[in-house]
Amino acid sequence: METKSIITNFTDIDTVIPTLGESKISNPIKKPGSPFRYFVSDSNRVLIDVNTDEMSEKFKTGKTPLSFELAGPREKIYFDPSKLRCALVTCGGLCPGLNGIIRAIVLELYFAYGVRNIYGIRYGLQGFIPKYRHDFIELNPRVVSDIIKKGGSFLGSSRGPQDIDDIVDALERMNIGVLFMIGGDGTLMAANKIAETVFARGLKISVVGIPKTIDNDIYMVSRSFGFDTAVEISTTAIRAAHNEAEGYPNGIGLIKLMGRYSGFIAASAALAQQDINFVLIPEVDFDLDGPKGLLASLERRLQERSHGVIIVAEGAGQKLLGESSDKDESGNARLHDIGIFLKDAIAGYFKKKNISISLKYIDPSYIIRSLPANANDHVFCSFLGRDSVHAAMAGKTKLLIGHWNNHFVHIPMIASAGKRKKVNPNGKLWSSVLESTGQGSLKNEE
Repeated sequence: METKSIITNFTDIDTVIPTLGESKISNPIKKPGSPFRYFVSDSNRVLIDVNTDEMSEKFKTGKTPLSFELAGPREKIYFDPSKLRCALVTCGGLCPGLNGIIRAIVLELYFAYGVRNIYGIRYGLQGFIPKYRHDFIELNPRVVSDIIKKGGSFLGSSRGPQDIDDIVDALERMNIGVLFMIGGDGTLMAANKIAETVFARGLKISVVGIPKTIDNDIYMVSRSFGFDTAVEISTTAIRAAHNEAEGYPNGIGLIKLMGRYSGFIAASAALAQQDINFVLIPEVDFDLDGPKGLLASLERRLQERSHGVIIVAEGAGQKLLGESSDKDESGNARLHDIGIFLKDAIAGYFKKKNISISLKYIDPSYIIRSLPANANDHVFCSFLGRDSVHAAMAGKTKLLIGHWNNHFVHIPMIASAGKRKKVNPNGKLWSSVLESTGQGSLKNEE
């Protein structure tokens, strides 16, 4: 994923990772007679900006290039594994790979570090609040052994904010030393607030985030788990839509994919299958009517090839439907359904022109997000889960485990929370989509 689509100003990032205190305990993962295990130190860094020209300029001016800590096991750890109690929670929407993350964390804690007190919090942040009466789950290798075969979240999830003080109260009551929070932007913002409250109370609790978004729009993270699976499954819907469109005169396939604010799934799926003629994403404006608008362009496509296929990300074209004042439980604006809107608009346009069409509309969103992860995402989740354990055991806090410049790194929560990654309309990804589809601009004034 192109880094310039993620961030444009590298000077605003503070890459320091807070710690709970000095790490004095020898890491048990390297025991006498055990296989060699490598260690990394905080001095092992991954450059944020690897652009050659910009890097050369920084070296000339004597500036130290910004970098992230490399993730991995440290030689000394902060927590005594025999006394440590850990908690895991999954929040927000479902995503392929959630169970893989849970399993990787539990297995690493149990087998590598010897931690025996591991608890799963049920139904997201609600699980911390007494009034909901959700029991926690004691986690061990036997309990999590087969959960990667299933979709969804083994622990369940929920949306919506909960009182931060109540959450920290629950952590204190349970004597939790490490909290692993798996979720998207809202979850990471909550995790940052929990870590700040923990610090304000003088507690020694590590809060580690694992970024989750099927849309791949977490800021400062080049790839998020579940995205690979989403693109792969989306291609099945694209093939179906293409076959339907080709099978009838003036056949049209319309597929709505995930992507509230960022069109990475739609763009990547279009390139993976390359049977698409129009891709509509939130970052690139388009007109519906007019000589260069979508409807006229689709009509020309039918005249030339007798069929056409369209992908629309769920957040695209919202200006056509008007502002939404309604909010979901997490405080996000409830988007209008652009898929149904386009389906009706296309049908109405050709009916007025007395042109017979065969329009098939496919929305695989809930199927995709609730499926088990594919092999690539399973591997990716294993790295994320294990590296989150290594960071926590070293007493690091207020961080998330992210993927950057082909390495797993420690990213401060404050650098990512509350921000969003978007497709760069002038970058390679979108340029490749335009080359693949040949759609050109769908704006009348351009």
